Order: sequence, then structure tokens, then C-alpha cells
Amino acid sequence: MLKALKQEYTLLIGALAILFFKLVGDTLLTNGLSVIPYVLTTGILFYVVMTAIFAVVRHSDALAIKLGDPYGTLILTLAVVLLEVIMVSSVMLTGESNPVLARDTMFAVVMAVLNGFVGITLLIGGLKYHTQTYNLDGIKAYLVAIIPLAMLCLILPNFTTMDAKGNMSTGLTTTLVLASVALYAVFLFIQTRSHTHFFIDADHKDDHDAHGPMQSNAFHTVMLVSYLVVVILLAKSLAIPINDGISDLGAPAALGGLVVALIILAPEAVGAVKAAIHNQLQRAMNLFFGSVLATIALTVPAVLLISGVMDEPIKLGLRPAEMVLLVATLLMSSVSFSSGRTNSLNGATHLILFFAYIILMFD
Repeated sequence: MLKALKQEYTLLIGALAILFFKLVGDTLLTNGLSVIPYVLTTGILFYVVMTAIFAVVRHSDALAIKLGDPYGTLILTLAVVLLEVIMVSSVMLTGESNPVLARDTMFAVVMAVLNGFVGITLLIGGLKYHTQTYNLDGIKAYLVAIIPLAMLCLILPNFTTMDAKGNMSTGLTTTLVLASVALYAVFLFIQTRSHTHFFIDADHKDDHDAHGPMQSNAFHTVMLVSYLVVVILLAKSLAIPINDGISDLGAPAALGGLVVALIILAPEAVGAVKAAIHNQLQRAMNLFFGSVLATIALTVPAVLLISGVMDEPIKLGLRPAEMVLLVATLLMSSVSFSSGRTNSLNGATHLILFFAYIILMFD
């Protein structure tokens, strides 16, 4: 065990980086350093974050080998999304009132994952293998849960009544909380108990490559969560130079949230692209669709409960143009994953929708 801990020296580096940036680093970046020290500090911060991200992938791969799918991918997905929910909740509890924070975060995750990450993965896999296959029943199970939750949580609130403070009605709030929790609970039962075979591709068995010596499940779980905490905490610090750059460029503030979301979701993206390169498309889609479903199903109840306790208004409904993009994304996902086979054209189409989302952000 001592030898294994010595190999995790990057965790110590991450802990030291957190200590530095939370004590003085964030202040130095905020108050303004000269150009060269600022660039060097940002570069070191980015390097530590990316090192932690690859460590997350390494430990999740080890757990996937020991536990098998879908449990291995589920652990990574839940770990990332739970920490994401904690981060959004902490901002709501301690920061200034921002009624659209949860909405924008969820929408950024949906667009980044279902269009950006899925598009890149399908494009790379299609260029290498021409055609890739997956378990159609598994993707249908994800979409059956994602589509109604996305429509209920991100579109329906625009067409219901609100009180003078901008809060949704008690009936709608209760419906969204119960629907999110109940549907995700049933999905987890399907994924881990009654229909686990839906999430495994029998033709391209999801064998995972071991990267380093294998340890106990508890060790890899603790290391996985520890590195994820490093990514989350340093992502907040990395948001400072990102926001400075966005401000200097005159870009919209929402772009900063998207960049930070991409960094947080990077462990899943790296693991999924690696899986697609090894012709294990099912594992990649388990990560992607699982993160989208968990993000909506876990974020909505958390932020609605916090909003009720704090008596702060929260707005979940998207703007009209964003609603069009969401519906187009859900329709395209249904079409792309309707036959059990994908190619590079599917990937290119999803990337087009992602670029449209980026352009809309600046409009």
C-alpha cells in the first residue's frame, strides 16, 4: 500500500496547488500580475488540473476492470456529476443570487456532451473504423429517461405560471423533483440490476486497459474521488484567468461557465475518446449519456430544494433559441442512435449543433 501511495505523488502536488491558490494564488491572479508571471502561474495551474484529470481516468479504468461495466463507468459518472451538483449548490448558498445559474449549467453540460463530446467521439471512431456498433437497447434506455426530463425541466417552466418573485408554482416544483428522483431511481435499477446487458456491447467487449498496478476497490475509489476534488477546486481557480481572458476579448460571461464545465467533464471525455479509439463505443456512450441524465436528474432536485429553503427565485426555462437547440439535439441524438451503428457523418452533425450553440452564445 505504501508503494502505491508513493506512485500517487501527483495527488500531493494537487493538494499543494490547492493550498497555494486558495491562500494566495487566487488573490494574485485577481489583483493582477505582470504578464510573464501571470502566464506562468496559469500554465502551472492548467498542468496540475490536466494531470489530475488523467489520474481520474486511470483509477476509473482500474475500477472498471475490477467491477466490470456498467458499474465502472457508472462510478465515474456519478462522482463527476455529484461534485458538479455540490459546486453549483455551494455557489447558490454562498454567492450572489443568480436565478439562471443551474439552468445555464445544465444546458452547457447537455450541449457540450451530447453535441461536442459525442460529435468528436463519433467522428474519431468513424474515421478509424468507418462504422461502429453499440447496444441499441442501452442507448434507448438513456434517451427514454433524458428526453422527458430535459423537456420537463428546461422547457415546460416557460409555459407555466409564476408568483410575484418569479418562483415556479408548488405543483410544478413538486412534479419536477419527484419526476427527476423517481425516473433516475428506476433507471439505476434497470442499469445495475434487471437489464445490465443493455449497457454492454457483446460484439465489442469493453475490456479496459490497466495503467499501473491494480489495488483494492477502496483504494481506487478513494483516489478517484480525491483527484476529482482536486479538479473541481482548481477549476474554480482556473476560472479566474479564463474569465479575465473572456473579459479582455469582450466575450459573453456564459462562455466562462462552459469552459469550466468542459474542464470538469474532461475525465469522462478522455475516457470516452479512449474507449472509442479501441472500438468500445458502448462504454463511451455510457459515460456521455449517463452524465447528461445524472446532471439533470440530480441537479434539478438539489437546486429546487435549496431555492425553496432560501426563498430565492430560480429560473429553469431556456430562452426560445436555446429551446430550439435543445430539441434539435434530442432529435439528432434519437436519429444518430436509432440503428445500432454510427459513422463519421453522425459525429460531424453533432459538432455542427455544438458550433451553433457557441455562435448563439455570442449573438
